[in-house]
Amino acid sequence: MIDEKFSRRQLLQGALVGLAAVPAATLIARSASAAEPLSETDATAKSFGYVADAKRVVAASNPNYKPGQRCANCFQYKAGEAGAADGECAIFKDKLVKANGWCKVWMLKPGMTLG
Repeated sequence: MIDEKFSRRQLLQGALVGLAAVPAATLIARSASAAEPLSETDATAKSFGYVADAKRVVAASNPNYKPGQRCANCFQYKAGEAGAADGECAIFKDKLVKANGWCKVWMLKPGMTLG
């Protein structure tokens, strides 16, 4: 059996490397569990009247809808990468919604205008 002694410096360096690995592992796990696209057939999507293309909103059954409303200019929407066709929504957790989509919870993002 080998009796090896570690200096205090070696022990602290090893501990710091281990602590630094925790945030890195968290980031890797978070990106591995990337959100999936929201389907219009999803139960929550149906209850909020979500459509992937706001041009298909039936105004008669959605009297609050006004032309120009879409997920991209909604307060609940968080855009993905620049030019991305979809992003995250505070209403539909862990799902990606289309930037051109719409749902009944739509609310104008501060500083934006319709059109």
